[in-house]
Amino acid sequence: MFLPRTMSECWMEAGRQFPILFLTGPRQAGKTTLLRRLCSSDRRYVSLDDVSIRTLARDDPPLFLQRFSPPVLIDEIQYAPQLLPLIKTTAAGSDKPGLFWLAGSLDFQMVNAISHTLAGQVAVLNLFGLSRRERAGLDLSPLPFLPTAEALQPRLATGCDCDVDKLYQDIFQGSLPALAAAQPPDPIQSPGPDQPPAREAFYSAYLQTYLQRDVRPMTRIADEAAFVRFLTACAARTARPLNLSELARDADVSVNTAKSWLLVLQVSSQVYLLPPYGALSPARSNQAKSQAKTQAKSRASRLARTPKLYFLDTGLCSYLTRWSSPQTLAAGALAGPILETYVLGELLKSWWHRGRQPSLSYYRDKAGREIDFLIDHDQRIYPMEVKRAVQVRREWAHLLEPLAFLGRDIAEGCVFCLHPQILPLADRLHAVPVTAI
Repeated sequence: MFLPRTMSECWMEAGRQFPILFLTGPRQAGKTTLLRRLCSSDRRYVSLDDVSIRTLARDDPPLFLQRFSPPVLIDEIQYAPQLLPLIKTTAAGSDKPGLFWLAGSLDFQMVNAISHTLAGQVAVLNLFGLSRRERAGLDLSPLPFLPTAEALQPRLATGCDCDVDKLYQDIFQGSLPALAAAQPPDPIQSPGPDQPPAREAFYSAYLQTYLQRDVRPMTRIADEAAFVRFLTACAARTARPLNLSELARDADVSVNTAKSWLLVLQVSSQVYLLPPYGALSPARSNQAKSQAKTQAKSRASRLARTPKLYFLDTGLCSYLTRWSSPQTLAAGALAGPILETYVLGELLKSWWHRGRQPSLSYYRDKAGREIDFLIDHDQRIYPMEVKRAVQVRREWAHLLEPLAFLGRDIAEGCVFCLHPQILPLADRLHAVPVTAI
């Protein structure tokens, strides 16, 4: 079953402007399915998963491009970065857009090749798992999420029922299309003791494939068990400030190894590091006058400097941390952090799947006051908080108070919660169902 993806429109738009398009994202996110669906009849498809074709691409790039001439979709391009210089030359010699569609996972070699070899000629877009709207078959036209009345209206109008049981079922199942688009298992007809549930089998295979195809090309891992322990430790700390020493201790590796493995997880789109407010735009204080610089330094000294670690797929996160069902996940210690993780993923996908990059951070000061997410957009800050509560509470109205000293224009904000309706909390602040993203 094919579910329409938000990415389709911006991909086709980019194809009318750039000669080379590269779609990346985590394994099993649906990259190949989407692009083959969008291919016109004259565009050829070739996958470098085929060993003989991969060998040709690596050993004789000119012959490969003679055999698979543009317009062409080359899948798993990370297996033959040797093609990129010739792709660049071919594209530069033509004034036609959309000649090369490339898809694959990123590794360190591909990051360097794209930034140096294809700079200026390639549009790089990121496809992740299904968003809630994509999974539910809802209208995909709403713009990237901002907590404004204008942005919320079309989302509320096209369905945002906040069924807590269904929400945690989605969180437990994850966003990868192979599972997210499937019917949830029947709890009455559970598999026998020797037959693992489909979800367990899927993530077991996914983890093994990820280690073999994504991790090994990027780093030589002598102890795969230690890497899995490190991955599990990251999952257990989702939505928490990054602490490399703790991660290294739990995986029984050095801090330098933990640092390099974390970079592998970032490049391969498994985790996301959310920066603290102030870390995104250091140039702002450099451009200000000396008095403004002093004020900026004073403000920065009161704020957190450590990024927060988030898993990008809640299904893999809950699998690694060994929750056996949506019900145990919703009642356990990870219930709040996994909900915050889910919200971040939905926020990011609402921007990334439209070809946009949000200026996203979090706020935490030395007094311990924290705001989960800040979007800096058009010189205004949009604050957002996540609460795992059905009952709207009066104290949520004070969300905006810590931001007063920043000297910035604070726009509308919201508190995501499990209440089924949008409710006013204060001037420019509303309680909003999680499912309104």
